[in-house]
Amino acid sequence: MSSQENREPAAAQFVKGEATRLGFDLVGICDVSSPNHLREYEEWLGKGFHGSMDYLVNHRELKRSPTQLLESTRSIIAVGLNYCQPNVEQPNQPHIASYALGRDYHRVLRGKLKHLADWIQREYPGSQSRACVDSAPILERDYANQAGLGWFGKNTCLINSQRGSWFFIGLLLTSQPFEADKPAIGGCGTCHQCVDSCPTGAIVFEEDRWQINASKCISYLTIEHKGPIEQDLASRMGGWTVGCDICQQVCPFNQPRDSQPLRATQTSEMDLLNQRRWPTLLKLSQISDADFDVLTRGSAVRRLGPENMKRNAKINLANES
Repeated sequence: MSSQENREPAAAQFVKGEATRLGFDLVGICDVSSPNHLREYEEWLGKGFHGSMDYLVNHRELKRSPTQLLESTRSIIAVGLNYCQPNVEQPNQPHIASYALGRDYHRVLRGKLKHLADWIQREYPGSQSRACVDSAPILERDYANQAGLGWFGKNTCLINSQRGSWFFIGLLLTSQPFEADKPAIGGCGTCHQCVDSCPTGAIVFEEDRWQINASKCISYLTIEHKGPIEQDLASRMGGWTVGCDICQQVCPFNQPRDSQPLRATQTSEMDLLNQRRWPTLLKLSQISDADFDVLTRGSAVRRLGPENMKRNAKINLANES
């Protein structure tokens, strides 16, 4: 099959059908280009809104083009995997953001994307692919937007008008050229629920656009920030031990609606639904390195490290009292 033939709609539908069969809830395709919001991203870094996440600065140049990750890239397949599930805060128990309740999502998405890459290799021998899940130096949301998966909300999450924002994003860079989809279009209108509900005021409007000041975001504070947390911010963390879901919980696009039956639908992915049991906050506040290592194997919570876990649990206990 020639490159021109691969651009035909039938070929794109063929690969989308396989992605759906593998369990992805959303799939779209975009062409290779520089990310649309690269300038805004660099301005965001310039403001210091990335906090202590210096790796974002160090990888900035790699994010200018996907071809720096896979030189032969001709198309980008963007996928979304629903992770919505009940997540009720319990007294004296750690409150963990929904994305980290089950098996490490990096492993779940990479496994499915590897199967998709293998399928493309069988259908188009000689093709090359590379899976990107969160940790790769690429502006995932930009390409997912260009592939039609969703538009940017005021909380900067990617929102799909039919499914909301409870979905992981994965990208598959491929040397096979496929017909591209149209970018997603949408908006929050006059809604400010996420802005008003953020306990630390991390969602800010600057330079004619909404941005996240990560240095104030509870997800950043609990996971990425090392060392003590400023008392004023710590007191606003409430019971969140790992990450935070508030701006998504209050979003109208994540509320059930008869006309949009997919909104707030629980994920069917068993790896994500298979939640592990966590010790009490008191036990977590005293956890040893060895116990933390065993407890977090195969979990995205592992990224915290034992020191952050102990710190966060102590903050949660103080906020409960």
